[in-house]
Amino acid sequence: MESALSSLPDVDEELAGAVLSGLTRIEKRLTDTVAISDDMMAWTSRHLMDAGGKRLRPLVVLLAASMGDIADESVIDAGTLVELTHLASLYHDDVMDSAPTRRGTTSAHEVWGNSVAILTGDFLFARASALSAQLGAHIVALHARTFERLCLGQLHETVGPAEDADPFEHYLSVLSDKTASLLSVAGEIGAITSGAGEEVAAVMRAYGEKAGVAFQLADDVLDLRSDSQTSGKNPGTDLREGVPTMPTLLIRRRLAENPDERTRDIVARLDGDLSDDEDLAVLVDLLREDTSLETTLEMAHSLVGEAIEILSALPDVPARRALIDFTRGLVDRDT
Repeated sequence: MESALSSLPDVDEELAGAVLSGLTRIEKRLTDTVAISDDMMAWTSRHLMDAGGKRLRPLVVLLAASMGDIADESVIDAGTLVELTHLASLYHDDVMDSAPTRRGTTSAHEVWGNSVAILTGDFLFARASALSAQLGAHIVALHARTFERLCLGQLHETVGPAEDADPFEHYLSVLSDKTASLLSVAGEIGAITSGAGEEVAAVMRAYGEKAGVAFQLADDVLDLRSDSQTSGKNPGTDLREGVPTMPTLLIRRRLAENPDERTRDIVARLDGDLSDDEDLAVLVDLLREDTSLETTLEMAHSLVGEAIEILSALPDVPARRALIDFTRGLVDRDT
């Protein structure tokens, strides 16, 4: 909870109190919602929840809801719904990406195997769906649409772009579906469940699409620049699994347009065997010094500017100022 509010150092005191209260209630609701008599599922479903996390998506729910009735019980259900959906997607993503760690702890599939990890993610999706049913048919439809986009984003990342497709457009569409969709729906249902109104909901929906992509582009850079102790993930995991990122796409384009020896070396390493930790570390070091990381950050900052511009349609209230600070923090971060 504190990690979520740390991105809002200058937040209005009254708003901070309301948000902290909401985050506390959501944390308890998360625990209650995944409670089950089955010992195995009770254990596996708490694995990532107990590992922590910033609860950024519930925070967006609450900031949007503060323009209505932030204390409404439906808002707490909405915040729990989006975090459960996010947690469920992490179980699946880690299987797809063969990620060894998540949030500083061993990934579920490394502990119990792929099947158990996938089934745990399915269980969390089921509990999230039950919550959406309590919030009404409109929220069910929004949640289903988001679930669909999460699946399509993962599918398109796995399959890759078609031969005649632009790899950059394809990659940005993957980020939009895999990351931005959930941030977008978080703000939207926060506005709806709090009674803030459709105009606020529409602004938050559009805002989340920009902010979510910016967040993931910054993550592409952090995956290379941070260490496992601060990020909770091993640097270069995407490289080892051959998952495209914006920096690697930029480097491949540079090779095609204006090849030089250093770029050829990097691409050869990207296409080579990275199962050895030393080989991976060499490539990570090369990429850390490459201009593609700064270019990716510039793209992220540009999207942050667009997201903040969208927020200008909201009333000039503490929540809008907090959202602006939050948005900047999505890119200017160390973890």
